Parts: sequence; C-alpha cells; structure tokens
Amino acid sequence: MVNIKGRDFLSIGDLNGNELSGVLDAACAFKRSLQEGDTVRSLSGRVVALIFQKPSTRTRVSFEAAIYHLGGGSITMNASELQLGRGETIGDTGRVLSRYVQAIALRTFGHNEVEELAEAADVPVVNALTDLEHPCQVLADLMTVREHKGVLAGLHLAYVGDGNNVANSLALGCALAGMRFSAGCPEGYEPDAEIIARARGLAGGDRIRIVHDAREAVSGAQVVYTDVWTSMGQKDDHRRKRDLEPFRLDGDLLAAADPEAIAMHCLPAHRGEEISGEVMDGPRSVIWDQAENRMHAQAALLDLLAGG
Repeated sequence: MVNIKGRDFLSIGDLNGNELSGVLDAACAFKRSLQEGDTVRSLSGRVVALIFQKPSTRTRVSFEAAIYHLGGGSITMNASELQLGRGETIGDTGRVLSRYVQAIALRTFGHNEVEELAEAADVPVVNALTDLEHPCQVLADLMTVREHKGVLAGLHLAYVGDGNNVANSLALGCALAGMRFSAGCPEGYEPDAEIIARARGLAGGDRIRIVHDAREAVSGAQVVYTDVWTSMGQKDDHRRKRDLEPFRLDGDLLAAADPEAIAMHCLPAHRGEEISGEVMDGPRSVIWDQAENRMHAQAALLDLLAGG
C-alpha cells in the first residue's frame, strides 16, 4: 500500500506513477469490500469539510457517500454559508477548519484558491475541481479504464472537444500511467500549455499529442473521451458551438477509433452537443461506471490521506 497520509491532493501530478497505481488498487479494493458489505471504517470519529463554490451533483454526493461508507462525518458548505461570502480569506478559513476537521475538499473556480487553502490548512486538502484541474475525476476515469481494459500502460486515450480542466488532468494522468494521450481541439481551445509541457516531461513528447482534427486524435484509440463545450463560468455562445461542432463524439467519430474502443464522459452531458445519444447510451459507453467510480476512488483517496 502506498503512503500518502497527510498530504494534499491538488493535482493528479501530485502523485508519482507508483502512487497513482496504489490509489487505483485501493479504489478497486474498496469497491469490492463495499459490494461484500465489509468496508473498513477508517474515518470513524473523523470529519471531512466539503466546500462548494460551484454547483455539484456527482462530486457532492460521491464524496458524502464515500465518507459515510468509511464511517466518517461530512459537513457540506457553500460560500454563502461561510464567512468567505463576507470577505474572509480562504487561508483564514483553512486555519479555522483545521481545528475542527481531519480533511477538507474544495470545489471552486481559481486554482490559486485551493493552493492557498492547502498552504494555510494543517490537514489534507483535496481539489474537488478547479478551472485548471479535476484530479478526482481522473482517478475515477483511470479506474474505469483499468476495469474495462485490464491494464493502463500502452493504451491510447483520445480526448475531443474543449481542452478544459478535465483534459488537463487526463494529460497528466495518462502520462503517469504510461498511456498515450491525444487531444483533438479547435485552435484556441487547447489544454493548458504548461500542463501539457509537464505531461510531456513525464511521458516523453511523442506520447502526448495536441491536434486540431478529431479523427486524427481518435485514430486507433482504445478510449475516446469528451466533456461539455461550455464549462461553468464560461460564456455559452454560438461561436463556441460552431467551433466545437466538428469535435462531437458521435457514432461516426467513434468508428474511427479502435473497434473495441470505449466511450467516456465525466458528466453532466449536453446530449446532442458534445456527445450523441447513440454513443452515450450505446454498448461501448462506460459513462455510468465512471460516475459510480467517483465514490470508490474518492473513498480510497480519503482513506489514504486521512484514514485512521
């Protein structure tokens, strides 16, 4: 078992390859134990604070359920319920919460906020989503790929659409897992350049590719992934939809990938925009497994970071 106890988890790149594999092993073990009714209640007597500055369905419910299954308690808050909404700094909030709870998860906009929280807090801080990264989602994604494909190393994951926070974390996660990663995005919609450079440094430049043609991106890929074209906080305009329309994940695009490729989406989905209903509900979709695995991956992460 890996030892990451007491650490923060702000980026998928906070783990090395062995640690990532260990977290995924722990997630699979937790999933089996939950199915068998034999989970280890490692958060018994412990409390996790969940702060949401953005709306949430899967992140909130999966974290709360994971904490419950580990025997812990959770306190869920949004900015309007905290002094954050009246001008208290995120750092001061972290200093206070550290006196009450054993871990904090933050879902917010600027990545600097989760960094400031982690710097001030004396307990592990988990990035539950920022505009730059979504590392908990990618833990669940890689767990899902491994369940369906048996391995991660050597696989090719192709992401198509807007190069957002999920694409950023996928690039790093694939690099750590020994996978190839390609992103097919319109010009001006590429993933973060610094993160791509970091991923290339981890994986080697030839395993991390950014292209501007969707079919080129998915050619031969065993995993094809997409996400919404307009993330929270972005302007939903006609230009974005026009630019991104050639990157829709539909049956025709999926046919350009490996014949046994699986289709992924982190949800929520705008059916008919970034993904077609035929793919989302089709036999090659593993989207609902991804959603379920959020809970298992986050339970494993909290157990390793803050469990007793």
